[in-house]
Amino acid sequence: MPTRGPGSRLLKDAYPIMSSTTAYTPARKRQLGSEKRTEPLPTVHPKPSDRKITWSRVAIVLTVLFWAIYVVTTIIRQFIDSGSQNFRFTMEAIGYTVVVTFLTFSALMYLVARQGALQRFQKHVRVPRAELDRHFADNQPSITVLVPSYAEEPEVVRMTLLSAALQEFPSKRVVLLLDDNPDPSDPDVRERLEATRDLAHDISATLAEPRFRFSDALMRYELGDTGVYATDEAARELADHYRWAAQWLYAQADAHTVEDHVDVFFADQVLRALGDDLALTGEAVSAAIAEGASLTSKRVAQLYRRLSWTFDADLAVFERKKWASLSHEANKAMNLNAYIGLMGGTYRVEETPEGQILSPVAAGQRRPGDIEIPDSDFLLTLDADSILLREYCLRLTYFLQQPDNARVAVTQTPYSSFRGAGTRIERLAGATTDIQHILHQGKSYYGATFWVGANAVIRKSALDDIVETEFVGGFEVRRYIQDRTVIEDTESSIDLGTHGWTLSNYPERLSYSATPPDFGSLIVQRRRWANGGLLILPKLWRQVKERKRRGETVSRIELLLRVNYMASISWASFGLIFLLAYPYDGRLLSPMVLLAALPYFISQAADLRYSGYKATDIFRIYGFNLILLPVNLAGVLKSIQQSLTGKKIPFARTPKVKNRTASPLLYVIAPLAIVAFSLFTLWRDVNAQNWGNAAFAAFNATLAIWAIVAYIGIWNTIVDIWIGMTKPLYVDKSRRRSTEEAAPQTASIDWRSVLYHGHAGGEVPHLARVGAVVDARTEDAEVSLQGSEVAVDGAAAQAVEASGAEGSEAAAATNGSAPAESVSGERQAA
Repeated sequence: MPTRGPGSRLLKDAYPIMSSTTAYTPARKRQLGSEKRTEPLPTVHPKPSDRKITWSRVAIVLTVLFWAIYVVTTIIRQFIDSGSQNFRFTMEAIGYTVVVTFLTFSALMYLVARQGALQRFQKHVRVPRAELDRHFADNQPSITVLVPSYAEEPEVVRMTLLSAALQEFPSKRVVLLLDDNPDPSDPDVRERLEATRDLAHDISATLAEPRFRFSDALMRYELGDTGVYATDEAARELADHYRWAAQWLYAQADAHTVEDHVDVFFADQVLRALGDDLALTGEAVSAAIAEGASLTSKRVAQLYRRLSWTFDADLAVFERKKWASLSHEANKAMNLNAYIGLMGGTYRVEETPEGQILSPVAAGQRRPGDIEIPDSDFLLTLDADSILLREYCLRLTYFLQQPDNARVAVTQTPYSSFRGAGTRIERLAGATTDIQHILHQGKSYYGATFWVGANAVIRKSALDDIVETEFVGGFEVRRYIQDRTVIEDTESSIDLGTHGWTLSNYPERLSYSATPPDFGSLIVQRRRWANGGLLILPKLWRQVKERKRRGETVSRIELLLRVNYMASISWASFGLIFLLAYPYDGRLLSPMVLLAALPYFISQAADLRYSGYKATDIFRIYGFNLILLPVNLAGVLKSIQQSLTGKKIPFARTPKVKNRTASPLLYVIAPLAIVAFSLFTLWRDVNAQNWGNAAFAAFNATLAIWAIVAYIGIWNTIVDIWIGMTKPLYVDKSRRRSTEEAAPQTASIDWRSVLYHGHAGGEVPHLARVGAVVDARTEDAEVSLQGSEVAVDGAAAQAVEASGAEGSEAAAATNGSAPAESVSGERQAA
């Protein structure tokens, strides 16, 4: 079997490197045109050549030049040569110029960010391993990893928690912030919840053997160390420990159940890759002994600490919905805020008619049974479907602890996609994710970093600086991360900048996150991404004014990049609608428009090849964006609605089901309408001999048809339309509640509620009669909020409608001819 890992060649004789996971049976059938490669891209970006950087600059210049030539030779020339034009042509000219200008501006910002990324990749020098060991021998900060989770599969969460628990760090605590209904009535949901609750205990038990072994070895070495140099015997024992650790990790990788490409990644890149690294280190120690070299006692102690820190983690599960004193708002931000607000305090559990509350305990008044929530120097927020590579915590906190970075609040590696996608749309969505990784790295070059919420290391003191406090129902509610929008990470980036903090992307690939495997789940994700940017723009203007007041310089490039990041989806969506729908005068068309866009398309094609994809994927991405146009437009319109109403919207979790998530009717019909209208426009412009518009319509119709066939599927389209049209015919079977009561009797007053709430008029609270079922704290786990989610398998599909705050969601699974109903409440997500 083939060997893998950084030390394969050196160690193949002295110590076996375990084979990678080369074959598995996927749970979902692989599509033709999906990705076979499972090996991720290099952790460190290859250094771009001077020639590549020069051509990227040329692309920027050409984009501006061709746009200027178009405006002068086509628009202005029409008015100079023909004199005053009629009103319709004048309005068309103004509108077309505005659309072309905004789209060209977005293309230009892509090229500018790309140029910044190439500069960073060329200049980046990786910190040597020995320097990390030296630094953390004297500086031992603490970190708390927060993993918000809602309705996730336990297997997915386990990989995330274990990748965090195996991070090498002096003091780490991993907390799963479980946000499910704590007392569900559905037996399947309860079973999944209990399995998720057990993850912390199970992982702790799994790590117990290496943790005790290496902590004991470290203690014995430090107690027995007396000389400047370690003895050969001590070095051999150290090498043996590293070999044992590698073997233990290989055994864990072999025992891991592999069902898809994410499992392959976890087994190979987390478990086996860490094992390879430790095996190589052990062999290096043995090689030093064989050559007669002596390791210093200080260096041996550092290597012992590496083993001890890697396998030592404090794992816990926290459920905010168990406590009536904490916010239960349905979004990821408040799930994080609830726990962060408790950190550093001690609390006593008290019973109230509303349920259990956490009451703060003053120092010196602690009693047995009180709950203590440890504080830490740093926080690491990690989505429940993300995975970290080794040294993530070590390298990013080292970066934050450098003197030049004292005001950096957040650092991250923008996540990459898992390779080996089983569907065409997951592969293409992963391609856009990897392109965004490059662009986010480039934004840091210009000081325009945005926090991308899948993972980040955060300085706790920075969050304390931007916290907002209010009292709700007599309880203090702290907001460190804003929950006004569903893109809470973007808004928090602006808040941190207003308070004098900065953000930075670490220029390596150290984190990975899942991408949606089907069109239905992609709709939920991309609609969420398109929502909120317009709402945050006013905060950006306030940040700029505050920074200028402090005497800071705000570069124009930074400002333009930030505006483009937050608002480009809005103008691109509306602009594309105008280009698709309106028959512009042929005199406004010019080859210069295509030439202005050409550097963007060529550069993106080059970036796709750089990221391991095909250059021709640029056309697939264009069609992909065409069928996502109604999704993006829905997110933009939701932002406008939210700005008018001032109401928050729930966080819509990206569904993860083993079969397929059905698409809402609107988003299936809309791509078909785009194709139909493009064909109509083609026919109309051919008859009018408007060849430029006709070519554009033919191009759009061709790529949109290809996107529908490849990424949605003909049969899936028919099924989703059927589900959308028949869904109103089905009625949700709500849980039956017992209505039988005991013999009539006089209800006694509920004295606990009276004494707790008081009486503000209205009905006096009474105790429930015998036979009545009352549970004021239990949430309906089946409440659903956005869209329609249906898991579809087989020839038939049936939808069960569930009521909710943002509309209705349906969830139904079929297998063969017998429909099986299930209702999934996606109230919020990791």
